[in-house]
Amino acid sequence: QVQLVESGGGLVQAGGSLRLSCAASGRTSRRYAMGWFRQAPGKAREFLGGISWSDGTTYHADSVKGRFTISRDNAKNTVYLQMNSLKVEDTAVYYCAARSDPVVVTERWQYSYWGQGTQVTVSS
Repeated sequence: QVQLVESGGGLVQAGGSLRLSCAASGRTSRRYAMGWFRQAPGKAREFLGGISWSDGTTYHADSVKGRFTISRDNAKNTVYLQMNSLKVEDTAVYYCAARSDPVVVTERWQYSYWGQGTQVTVSS
């Protein structure tokens, strides 16, 4: 089993920045890929991007490319989502997820482990 705990959410004004963290524990492996998703009220869970633990390869969805950046710290078993130039429409619950394969994919069902989510609210 893999446990994931997100942190760093909160309330921020439009144009501001936040950095979310996702700490992994349990049966973690460098052969895993991590993904970041978000879900706004009444909307489907949206894939934002991901990173491979093994070589750090990242993928960012077009919807957030240029504003959001995913990185990792292997020593801390932690993945980050740096969010800049935040917009009101970025308001959502943000989740990290893990899959037991090093390739980042966009489909939600491919990820076996999920964190509890952290709320991000962007005010105008």
